[in-house]
Amino acid sequence: MEFPSKRLRVNGVTLNLVDVGEGDPVLLVHGFPDTHAVWRQQIPALVAAGYRVIAPDMRGCGESELLPNVSDYRMEQLIADLAALLDTLGIDKVKLVAHDWGAVIGWQFVMAHPGRVERFVALSVGHPSAYGSGGIEQKLKGYYVVFFQLRGFAEWLLKLGNWWLFGLFTGFPEELPHWRKTLSRPGRLTAGINYYRANLGLILPRVYPRVSVPITGIYSDGDRFLTEGQMTGSACYCDNGFRYLRVSGANHWMQLDAPEKLTPLILDTLR
Repeated sequence: MEFPSKRLRVNGVTLNLVDVGEGDPVLLVHGFPDTHAVWRQQIPALVAAGYRVIAPDMRGCGESELLPNVSDYRMEQLIADLAALLDTLGIDKVKLVAHDWGAVIGWQFVMAHPGRVERFVALSVGHPSAYGSGGIEQKLKGYYVVFFQLRGFAEWLLKLGNWWLFGLFTGFPEELPHWRKTLSRPGRLTAGINYYRANLGLILPRVYPRVSVPITGIYSDGDRFLTEGQMTGSACYCDNGFRYLRVSGANHWMQLDAPEKLTPLILDTLR
């Protein structure tokens, strides 16, 4: 399903976004290798439930502006993009739902701007302290983060054989044609991988601030990139409640692989 989009200049970058519906605002933030289209099953349901849905293509992704430097994708810029987007739209506080890299950014955003988030629904990725201390299993599952540091070579290898290796890496053949179409455009694959290059330190154990926003963590048991422990362990860092939900029989992209299970959980949590 296609949704009308618009372009806004925020924080020195032009972002493409969907802004539909009326009511309490819900901000949807995608991860790698996605665009706002990863939410295509959830947007209609949220609008029908009476929410205003804002779903941007993050910088370098989808139809948003492509930036040339690795440093353009540092976490402080990603956080600032979301804050500036809300400012530009005249929105003081949102319900935040985010997945993968979007969830990584979401955790940092609620640390930096707790007053701007009513509640945060984190899909797949837990609190950065829980992720960084996730043990050897999580380090093994996150092997690709190190592989992505090989500038140029990683892109070349992923695109080999008409993106065969990329398809093997993601393990979600139904979505591969969409990713291939989006990321085949000049610079787009590199932009997505630059999120990992600009923020490599996030994989290391360190102490991050606790969060004061109510949190719901949702994990899918078919996730090949993340352990359940790094999500359940997030409870230790949440001062205003942490609710854990598990989606069975779904891969990492549960929004698309099991929308009939995930969407009701999101709606219930937001209510």
